[in-house]
Amino acid sequence: MPEIQAFRAVRYNLGHVGSLSDVVAPPYDVIGSELQDGLYRKHPCNVIRIDLNRIEPGDDDEANNRYTRAAKFYRQWQSEGVLFTEADPAIYVYHQQFEIEGRACLRRGFLARMRLSRFGEGLVFPHEETMPGPKLDRLMLTVVTKANLSPIFGLYPDPQNEAQSVLEAAVAGQTPIVAHDHLGVEHRLWPMTDVGVISQVAGIMGPKPLFIADGHHRYETACNYRDQVYDSGFLSPNHPANYTLMMCVSMEDPGLSIMPTHRLFRAGPGGQLRLNSEQLASKLRPFFDTAAGGAGVERASSLWDEMVLEDRQDTLALFTAADGRWTVARLTEAGRARMAELAADHSPQWQALGVALLHRLVIDDLLSGGAELPRPGYVHLIDEVQQGLRDGDFPLAALVMPATVEHVRQISMSGERMPAKSTYFYPKLLTGLVFNPLE
Repeated sequence: MPEIQAFRAVRYNLGHVGSLSDVVAPPYDVIGSELQDGLYRKHPCNVIRIDLNRIEPGDDDEANNRYTRAAKFYRQWQSEGVLFTEADPAIYVYHQQFEIEGRACLRRGFLARMRLSRFGEGLVFPHEETMPGPKLDRLMLTVVTKANLSPIFGLYPDPQNEAQSVLEAAVAGQTPIVAHDHLGVEHRLWPMTDVGVISQVAGIMGPKPLFIADGHHRYETACNYRDQVYDSGFLSPNHPANYTLMMCVSMEDPGLSIMPTHRLFRAGPGGQLRLNSEQLASKLRPFFDTAAGGAGVERASSLWDEMVLEDRQDTLALFTAADGRWTVARLTEAGRARMAELAADHSPQWQALGVALLHRLVIDDLLSGGAELPRPGYVHLIDEVQQGLRDGDFPLAALVMPATVEHVRQISMSGERMPAKSTYFYPKLLTGLVFNPLE
């Protein structure tokens, strides 16, 4: 794993802003316009004004746009004492207490600076593809603020949870800094400045690989920003631009949760996906064995419970709105052979992923007829699937099992990347707990 370092974080002054819960926000890429507006109203110094400033009329002006406004807020809040810089370098123990499917969970990790290395050049591995638009957006924000505003979420193998155990012992009995997000997740933070503890954790982490769980665009952006600083002639070996803000969580942490990402499909230009259950089954055979899964939107809940118990990546549940019926599809040997042909450039592990089977075999090969279909809706909860089917024009829905942490490890180590929206690590890390200055 690249070098882990303590750093002097920029943080909110609670004596100035009051409750930390009022000024933090989820990551930019999960914030819709309604939540953005709500965060604007919540507090005049909410981090949304820096991390996802609203687009205003006249923003084509290079001197006055959403990015320059964000930088202005960041500098202004520092000068006014809304934000302060930590007196001593620290790493930050970070807990998230949450519920998932009625079960109480605790995910534990720590925030630190991590030395950057390009994917393929070190021990940092991606698992999802990236797109140029978000990287350009994040790069423009980084250039003007000269700070990492949001932590990247990284996983590392540690069967005995050795690194985290050292930190837990060090902060035992200390009072944390606490914030709650809009979903009710409790976030707890402990600054750890003990040089001996930091050195011990860095030593444990040194030889370990790290897998990006969330924040691929931000990681690549950090590398691009470092290259810009290098090209300007200002990059020394210890320049802060050599590092990025990373949340490190053990792959063996009991609270590590990956939620499914179910799909709601639109019809397409030729109405390719407007079919009933009999038509669907006919198109899926002989690559899938199909069985009736019941009728009605409400059946999604119990059907999903059955899929979770079965725990097979190659089982899909598909809803056809034309007749309001569910079809359960299980991959056959003929289907595996067909998938191997369609994805010959990928490993067997990649070919076996539920999301890969759904998109590459079912949608692209068997149902679309070669047409380019609209981007599907992505939802994580069964309630969201049901609501989407009631409210929207979605002729087809799919319940699909999530990839596991072991899938992330295997596919990343083989140099591959999963299809889009293969994983959804819950809960999201908060933006605004700490900032990593790059000056």
